[in-house]
Amino acid sequence: MQKYQTTAARMLLALVFLGLVLLRLAAIMNNPDGYLQYQVTLGQFGLPTIFAPLLILIQLIAGLSLFFGFKTVLFARILAGLAVFLAFVLGTKIPELFFLYLGIAGGMLLLSVYPQSPCSLDNRKK
Repeated sequence: MQKYQTTAARMLLALVFLGLVLLRLAAIMNNPDGYLQYQVTLGQFGLPTIFAPLLILIQLIAGLSLFFGFKTVLFARILAGLAVFLAFVLGTKIPELFFLYLGIAGGMLLLSVYPQSPCSLDNRKK
């Protein structure tokens, strides 16, 4: 059972970002002005509109790669950096998000140090 704990941790951490993307895309699709509202929301945190597609793309690609265990170290570090960035950007207005994203970044950094898991595409090559 212990050897599958890293797999479970990797998949659960990936689901944080994949869940955010799915919720965001659902909100965009269900509202005619959904994408514009998302851009406005990011603007309230001081982010330019170019961040709207970039955040969705990075979270989707890195989340899927992490979920399936492809290039785990690389994408765990990318998501750790993104989580720290979001902690400082979003945490200025919503303090609870600061600590939440720092915790996620810590999990990602730990995953980048211990990426070996039995159920991953990285492990299939060996």
